[in-house]
Amino acid sequence: MPELSPKRLAFILAAILSLITALISLAFLGVENQQYLLVLIPVTFVILLLFQYFILRYALEKFIYDRIKLVYKSIHKLKLNKDDKKSLPASMHGDIISKVNQEVENWANDRKEEIDELKKMEVYRREFLGNVSHELKTPLFNMQGFILTLLDGGINDPEINLDYLQKSQKNIERMITIVEDLEVISRLETGEATPLMSNFPIISLVKEVFEFLEPKATEKQIKLLFAADYHDTMMVRADKEKIRTVFANLIDNSIKYGVEGGRTKISVYDMDENYLVEISDNGVGIDEKHISRLFERFYRVDKHRSRAQGGSGLGLAIVKHIIEAHNQTINVRSAPGVGSTFSFTLQKV
Repeated sequence: MPELSPKRLAFILAAILSLITALISLAFLGVENQQYLLVLIPVTFVILLLFQYFILRYALEKFIYDRIKLVYKSIHKLKLNKDDKKSLPASMHGDIISKVNQEVENWANDRKEEIDELKKMEVYRREFLGNVSHELKTPLFNMQGFILTLLDGGINDPEINLDYLQKSQKNIERMITIVEDLEVISRLETGEATPLMSNFPIISLVKEVFEFLEPKATEKQIKLLFAADYHDTMMVRADKEKIRTVFANLIDNSIKYGVEGGRTKISVYDMDENYLVEISDNGVGIDEKHISRLFERFYRVDKHRSRAQGGSGLGLAIVKHIIEAHNQTINVRSAPGVGSTFSFTLQKV
């Protein structure tokens, strides 16, 4: 059975009341002529029906409107005037009950999604603060230990004084790196670090990064190579220094988590308006459960091993923000024991 609108409900109630009133009233009338009775019943019924219909309709609409207004004030945070029916999305002459029911259901669903998102962000915030605290606490405690040892007399011991000062310097540099990387991410998120677009050959840029990281790759006997004999005519439009940071971070990671005697390979594919760049390795790989969180700040797949390898834990977060600042996308495919492939797009000239 469909839900009744105030108009229909008022008509039904008025009809019932009018019929009862007409029959009761006529029962007490002394009508001698039967033909008058046949005329008075329908006339009385119609008059009472119209009179009671408008009264009931007005009363029901006012009653329902006053309560519907309270509902909309609550779910839409509206400040409605007494007669401001335009603020209500549903007409009072339609099936207002079902419409308001739908509005409330939609509002409840929206709030549920909002609450779920807030809960997710709260978990992320707690993890982020915990990670920041841990990342900064480690070098601080290390420096504290070194300095206390020096103050306790180690400063006069030539076998440890210079060594401890150098270790303290390394921990200071790590803290500076973390703070600088956080600042970079903040500027990228707020739009302050707008990409300075220019045209440049992407293969030449990769070769520069290869040359810079060659000593680190040589230590682990990892080969840095291209998948094909690409030409320097492959031009992209992007912020050259930011894209250099992207290549440096991704290639450096492939070396850190690569296997001795392995390789890091760069592939570039022509995709009409963009180039698809892939950086793949045959290293330790990443378990699927970590893939969705890989670009979060300070997220580490293997925390102890990652910190031993160095870095701020913000490299991939910076990479993702740089690529998205170029209105492009980045993805990762990986499997344990097989290796990882990071792929992103750049606008082609």
